[in-house]
Amino acid sequence: MQTEVFQGILIPFFGTTLGSACVLFMKNRLNQMVQRALTGFAAGVMVAASVWSLLIPAMEQSEPMGKLSFLPAAAGFWFGILFLLLLDRAVPHLHMNSSKAEGPKSSLQKQVLLVLAVTLHNLPEGMAVGVVYAGWLSGDAGITAMGALALSLGIAIQNFPEGAIISMPLRAEGVSKGKAFLYGTLSGAVEPVGAALTILAAGFVVPLLPYLLSFAAGAMVYVVVEELIPEMSEGKHSNVGTVLFAAGFTVMMVLDVALG
Repeated sequence: MQTEVFQGILIPFFGTTLGSACVLFMKNRLNQMVQRALTGFAAGVMVAASVWSLLIPAMEQSEPMGKLSFLPAAAGFWFGILFLLLLDRAVPHLHMNSSKAEGPKSSLQKQVLLVLAVTLHNLPEGMAVGVVYAGWLSGDAGITAMGALALSLGIAIQNFPEGAIISMPLRAEGVSKGKAFLYGTLSGAVEPVGAALTILAAGFVVPLLPYLLSFAAGAMVYVVVEELIPEMSEGKHSNVGTVLFAAGFTVMMVLDVALG
């Protein structure tokens, strides 16, 4: 069981690492249409994971509350939104294709600010994996090993394009291939760390599982709406981001239902 958990929380990180490795053998800059497609796909996976892997299980675990079973999901969802809003204001970062940093004023280099932006939205993904595995380990949360694995695989799939999207623009900014790969990989390191810390705190986590599942969902939806959707829609009108959003949503939905 410990091996399954260890592998499960590392799978998303491997997705980021593989995506970051694209900088080692591809051109310095991603085609805008390709970047839109990858961003849309990642957004679709995150939204589907939020619904199928987090919000629905949160409400299922609150069924003894009857018609009020939505309350933990709704409350946790909003806590997640507000938490990411707070981080957005408290941590200096720079979104892709933006010239102005957000958060407190900082003298950090542009590439560091870019990495911080990706790290911010990787944090709720790591927490989501950790919460689901903590629920599985508890044995009475209605979460199966395959269900937890489905979430890990889904996040790993959407982390692949994220790794490429962070490492390749860094290379285009003049950063060496090795450093661009390193920065891209480090942006995903927060996920296994966050997941591991959540599992270690399982004694506190499991009683609050419905709230924490929906908290992770709210944080992920915040990232999608605040960052990924604007990026996939930027520039000349195109439907590629929308179509790939639907594809990503479908892939994650299928994974969760088929494996869960």
